[in-house]
Amino acid sequence: MSGPLPRLRQRSDFLRVARHCRKWAAPGLVLQASRQPPEPGDTTKTGEQTVRVGFTVTKKLGNAVIRNRIRRRLRAAADRVMTARAKRGYDYVVIGRAQTLSRSFSALMDDLETALQRTDACESDDGARAS
Repeated sequence: MSGPLPRLRQRSDFLRVARHCRKWAAPGLVLQASRQPPEPGDTTKTGEQTVRVGFTVTKKLGNAVIRNRIRRRLRAAADRVMTARAKRGYDYVVIGRAQTLSRSFSALMDDLETALQRTDACESDDGARAS
């Protein structure tokens, strides 16, 4: 997959993921993963399933500048990790935490990788990192 991951943008998608998700909290982020709903009228699985991701940061973490910086770091980590490791046919919501800004970028990517594995929303990769 090239380019950035498709994004969740509508509030209803975020709420659906929160209702039906598997969730994992890591020091740098919280990941929620949920299967995508079937397309209306689509009785077969012939359509290409994609990975969609949404990002959210609460106002408790700071002003708009701080929240946008946190979101940018999460987007960059997700684009690197999820492009290769996320299961197709799933929607993900990545929630920023207080430590997201101060955590090293490699540790943030490790947090995301661990969260994907713990929510069983990670493509199995023989010979991949052992946890």
